Amino acid sequence: MTPRIVVGITGATGAVYGTRLLERARALGAETHLVATPAGVLNAHHELGLDRRALEALADHAHSPGDVGACIASGSFATAAMVVAPCSMKSLAAIAHGLGDNLLTRAADVTLKERRRLVLMVRETPFNLAHLRNMTAVTEMGGVVFPPLPAFYHRPASIDELVNDTVERVLALLGLDTAAPRAWNGL
Repeated sequence: MTPRIVVGITGATGAVYGTRLLERARALGAETHLVATPAGVLNAHHELGLDRRALEALADHAHSPGDVGACIASGSFATAAMVVAPCSMKSLAAIAHGLGDNLLTRAADVTLKERRRLVLMVRETPFNLAHLRNMTAVTEMGGVVFPPLPAFYHRPASIDELVNDTVERVLALLGLDTAAPRAWNGL
C-alpha cells in the first residue's frame, strides 16, 4: 500500500523544508496531502519564488486551510504520518492546545488522536518559555519536535546538502523505509 503523508507548511521561515519534503516523498512513492496556511504560501513565495499554484503542484493533493471538511480532517482517512515543515510558533501553540481552528491544526489533532506520527519542524530562535512548554505538551502527546538543526559531521558543501540531510532524517521518522538519511558511523 502506498503510504499517505500529510504535509503542512506554515509561515515560519524555512519553506524549503516543506517543498523538499514534498519532492522527496513523491520520489519515494508516497502519496502527499498538502495544507499550506496563507502565511505559508506567502513565505514560499518570498523565500522560493513559488505562488500557491506552483506550491500545490508539488503535492498529489492540496487542501485549503479553511476546508475543515477535507478528508485529512478525519481519523477514518488513514495516513501514515504528518509533518509540519516549517512549523510556526502559532501553529505549534494551536496544536499543543488542541485548537483545530483550521485544517492544518485539525489534521495535526487527528494525527495525535489516532496515535500516528506527527513531526513538527519548529522554526524560531531563541525559544521563550511558552515555546518550550508548547513543545513539551506536543511531546507528551506523542508528537516529535524536530527543529531543522543541520549536522556538520558529513562536511556539507552547500545549503542544499544541509536541507537534504535534514529532510531525509524527517522522511525516515515518518516511516518511509526508502528514505536515505546519512548515518554517523563513528570516527
